[in-house]
Amino acid sequence: MRLHKNPNLKWLILLITLMVVLAIPSYFWMKKDNKARAERSRSLLSPVIMVPGSSATTERFNDLIDQLNKTTMNQHSVLKVTVSREAKLSYSGSIGKNDLEPIIIIGFANNKDGYANIKKQAYWLDIAFDSLMQNYKFNNFKAFGHSNGGLIWTYWLEHYYAQYASDTKMKRLMTLGTPYNFTESNIKNRTQMLADFIKKRSALPKNLKVYSLSGGKSYESDGIVPETSVAAGKFIFQNQVKSYTAMTVTGEKADHSDLPQNKQVIQAIREYLLRKPDRPVKPGKQLKPRRKDRNT
Repeated sequence: MRLHKNPNLKWLILLITLMVVLAIPSYFWMKKDNKARAERSRSLLSPVIMVPGSSATTERFNDLIDQLNKTTMNQHSVLKVTVSREAKLSYSGSIGKNDLEPIIIIGFANNKDGYANIKKQAYWLDIAFDSLMQNYKFNNFKAFGHSNGGLIWTYWLEHYYAQYASDTKMKRLMTLGTPYNFTESNIKNRTQMLADFIKKRSALPKNLKVYSLSGGKSYESDGIVPETSVAAGKFIFQNQVKSYTAMTVTGEKADHSDLPQNKQVIQAIREYLLRKPDRPVKPGKQLKPRRKDRNT
């Protein structure tokens, strides 16, 4: 008697074959991912990632870094990343082999002003950040933003950071002359950007420490950004993050464009962003916190 072939056997074999084919790359991907996670958990690297403001390039912080390196024994190496309009990355500089706290600067070919452009720049920042995470596998970092750079960081935190939160922690954010209400001096007249930031503030990381520095060229502004616009950051961060501290820097180079070279700003970076000063430096005018909110 002739036996009939079971048609279901053919489909079962095909199904098993397909599952094996799919399982092999998945296995290697999981192995690679687990290795990356293990490397990241052991990493001692803790970079300071800086974003310049509108119309500025990755060269914006050259003087700041030179002054910083003159007052610390451990020199901070510098890696610069520029993101093109097509979201392509170009690099210059490098991270020193033994440098555990390098400075990484992310700039944009399209560095124009405006809320719509800030959203684009936050997206480009995310592309650069994702690449840095894959290449350097750090599990924590600090962020610094001058002027619109602080706005870009804030938008990124509210819209992109959550996807990295399990792998890396933003420990501290320092903004410098950041116009959270643009050039509006009356806080009652909130721009669409400020309203959006306040609406999304619950997405901010709860363990983040935020330092907001403003320039004191006059009692009202740093010459460009109204003091009330910088102070509007409290409506975004206060009672949302671990701590929010606002300070005013004065003296020489307290106007908006010169703020990154201000000696008090250099001191604040050493004190609040870096792990610790490596040796005593010449005392400058001490920064006094103007207001502070702490939720622990």
